[in-house]
Amino acid sequence: MIFCIFSFNRGPFLDNCVRSIEQCLPGAEIIVFDDDSDDAQTLSVLENIRATHTVVTPEKAGSTKHGGLYANMQSAIERLKDASSLVCFLQDDTQVVRPILEEELQFLDRLFSENPSLGFVQPCFLRASAKSRRPFQVPEQGKTELLYRENRGQSAGLHYSDLLITSPARLLQRQWTFRTSEPENDRQAKAMFGPMPYLYSPFAMWLPNVPAYRGKKKTWALKYAEEKMQCGYYPFELWSTEQSEQFIARPEDQLPIAEDYLTCNGHTPPKPWRYTPLSGQRWLKRLNSIEVFFHRHFGKS
Repeated sequence: MIFCIFSFNRGPFLDNCVRSIEQCLPGAEIIVFDDDSDDAQTLSVLENIRATHTVVTPEKAGSTKHGGLYANMQSAIERLKDASSLVCFLQDDTQVVRPILEEELQFLDRLFSENPSLGFVQPCFLRASAKSRRPFQVPEQGKTELLYRENRGQSAGLHYSDLLITSPARLLQRQWTFRTSEPENDRQAKAMFGPMPYLYSPFAMWLPNVPAYRGKKKTWALKYAEEKMQCGYYPFELWSTEQSEQFIARPEDQLPIAEDYLTCNGHTPPKPWRYTPLSGQRWLKRLNSIEVFFHRHFGKS
């Protein structure tokens, strides 16, 4: 499997993501797509990564709220159009948390080979909200390789996720072009492919309570939310091969909830974990939107 990591100005997070792949799937090809980082620490990390892996920097950074994420994702599938391996897309604020076993790679290869309507597989643990609402189901009794999300009118996550496993050749054969948001890509994926399965035994996850960038600039509201939510650097502890095998063999009624299985190195932020600082902060979301509007139209931050 080839790993593509999409990154901007989060050096320690990027370094952690790369090292987690190196430890959990030794010898895997890693390509970092950097969105013109200008932070000195990140540039130093990128220079170290170049010694053993490929770093791709776009000629011109994107201008949407996600930076150049989707343009870089498009560049990745075009770059890897002839790859014989499946490709996993991660971001700098994620990591691989456990060894990926050879039989898991073989299963994914068979899954794509036997299902021509399959476009994407989601490789991450579920958030705590899935535990109470249980919006996921196993497709067949006794089979626990995949989960499917129930359709409850959500805008994304049924057919597409920004963190994914895919076949670049298959996407390009369908003339896939990444749109500029997850909901847009979910609608496109629905038109081209079937529902997106989630791995019942995932191997990756977003780090909890990560500081965020929106449009590469932080509003006062976002900075305040990050402080309030204790945002910081909380990498996960890596599992042993034995732990991975035990996890894969667990009973089928145990959803892979991140908070139930994963532990951070050192200090762990309060649970349930937050994956966007503004989540659940209605007044800060509103203030952030106002600040973004004024910055965009009047040049004020």
